[in-house]
Amino acid sequence: MSTTVDVAELARLGSATVYEAGGRSGYVEADLLQVVAGSAIAGPARTVRCGQDDNLMVHAAMASVEPGDVLVLTMPEPAPVALVGELLATQAKARGAAGILVDASVRDVDQLVEMGLPVWARWVRIRGATKKVVGEIDVPVVVGGATIRPGDIVVLDRDGAAVVEKERVAEVLAASREREQREVVKRARLEAGELSWETDGLRDKVERGEL
Repeated sequence: MSTTVDVAELARLGSATVYEAGGRSGYVEADLLQVVAGSAIAGPARTVRCGQDDNLMVHAAMASVEPGDVLVLTMPEPAPVALVGELLATQAKARGAAGILVDASVRDVDQLVEMGLPVWARWVRIRGATKKVVGEIDVPVVVGGATIRPGDIVVLDRDGAAVVEKERVAEVLAASREREQREVVKRARLEAGELSWETDGLRDKVERGEL
C-alpha cells in the first residue's frame, strides 16, 4: 500500500500525468461531473457494488470507510439514479473519506458543494434509489472500462479519473515525477519560441509518411 505522502503527490501530479506516465493504463472512459470545483484527490478505493438502482450497500459501506478512502460506488449498469445525496455524503465526510466516485447520479448538489467533500458522478438527477438489494463491498468493480480493485489508487481531478494498481504505485509515481520534470524543460523551450512540431520529431514523421 502506498504512503499518505505518495497518494498526496499523485493527486498533485494529476490524473492526466499519472495516466500517461503509467503507460496509458487505468483510464476511466466516462463523462464525470466534478461537483466541487477545484477538487483534486487520490486515495485507495473502497469499492461498492450496489444492486441495480439501489443504494443499500452505500449505507452499509459507511461502517467500513477509513480516513483517506475514495468511495467507488457502482451498479451492474450505470443509470441516472441518485446513489448519494447530502446525508450519505455527510457520513462519508465524518468518516474521513477523501472523496466519492459515483458511477450513477448524485443529488443535493448545493449542499454537497457547501460541504466541500470532493464528489465525481456521471449525472445529477433527483430520482432516488431503493434500499432493498444486498450487494457487495470491497470487490473488484468496473467504471468506464477500468477495473478498480479494493486498495487500488484512484486519482481524480477536473480532467477525469485514473486508476493505479496498488502494486504499481511506486513505479507509476516515479514515472510521473520524471514526466513532470521533462515537461518543465519542454515548457521552457516552447516559451522560448520552439515548436513541438520540431522538438518532438513530428516533422520527420510527416515527411516520411509515418503518420
